[in-house]
Amino acid sequence: MPANAQKIRPCLWFDGKAEEAVDFYLSLFPGSDSEILAVQRWGKDGPGEPGSVLTMEFRLAGTEYQVLNGGPQFTFNEAVSFSVDCADQAEVDQLWERLTADGGEPGPCGWCKDKYGLSWQIVPRRLPELLADPDKDRADRVLAAMMKMGKIDVAALESA
Repeated sequence: MPANAQKIRPCLWFDGKAEEAVDFYLSLFPGSDSEILAVQRWGKDGPGEPGSVLTMEFRLAGTEYQVLNGGPQFTFNEAVSFSVDCADQAEVDQLWERLTADGGEPGPCGWCKDKYGLSWQIVPRRLPELLADPDKDRADRVLAAMMKMGKIDVAALESA
């Protein structure tokens, strides 16, 4: 392992769509800190289609992940999600739209699922600031407003 390698890397299990998913995730977070690092393909003796992706390692917004085309035995659930720190409402809107498109699903309180079933928390940076407001009543109003939302609306939170 290279000296600068990430010691712990989440591994995401897919049923034949790992390469497609990686391409999608890289399109969500483009830039020099998002890239494919390695690809391993099934050989002629593996249970997978020869030449198809077995595993891939990739970096997404600076964090390394691995994907595995493991088959239909396991699927994602909300017990694991990726929380995304969004600078502003525009970033929230863009990610929410892309993640919930083509079979993704909106959820409550800033949570959504992508078309592969992976859960995401799309969190505007302003939300934790408002929840930490020293005015406890205001922080409670912000929390109550957030609990009624799907996609987080920063202006509505600030009005609470």
